[in-house]
Amino acid sequence: MWTDLLLQAALILLTLFMFLLMHNIPQKFFSKLRLRNRADIQAKRHFIQGAQLLAQAKAAKDRSTTTKLAKSAESEADAAIAMDPKEAAAHILKALALEVLGFKTSALDAIDAALSPTVAKSLSDPERADALFKRAELRLAASRRGRVDSAVEDLVESVRLKGDNAKAFCLLGDCYKRKGLKNEAQEAYEDALKAQPNYTVAREALNRLGS
Repeated sequence: MWTDLLLQAALILLTLFMFLLMHNIPQKFFSKLRLRNRADIQAKRHFIQGAQLLAQAKAAKDRSTTTKLAKSAESEADAAIAMDPKEAAAHILKALALEVLGFKTSALDAIDAALSPTVAKSLSDPERADALFKRAELRLAASRRGRVDSAVEDLVESVRLKGDNAKAFCLLGDCYKRKGLKNEAQEAYEDALKAQPNYTVAREALNRLGS
């Protein structure tokens, strides 16, 4: 029986790795998965199913299908969280599903849970950097006025942990620009271009800043 379970677990991890590779989801989320018990294996199954549903939701052509699939992805994330609440990946999956559904504030709550001290331990530094970047995006989107100062804090930490994220540098530049900090914004855009020289968004933002 244990041999069958271990074989199933290995197949799950292989399938999950391939899915992440195909859909550009941070792959290291799964480098620390430990097959401790049956519940742990089931939690991973729920996560895999949720991740697949979320990918289908984003690829769907009509809104009703997207909504249905995203809700199912959220349910699978909830099931994974119930079985393994200290695994940040499931909380992040829930946040992404809620974002697709348009529930920015709820998505922010989910990403906050992923970055809470006890749960964030399951993240590597690059993974945590990606989560901080996503939280900054959600913070800016969750309020009409935005939460620029808190977003800046997240982005500064994100680029410290992962210095090659051009999108994070560019969003940081946008935040500095909104705060009227032109020199800081210019530096952030320039850092984005150092990380990704052909990043058109950062190049255009830098040109607008200088005009």
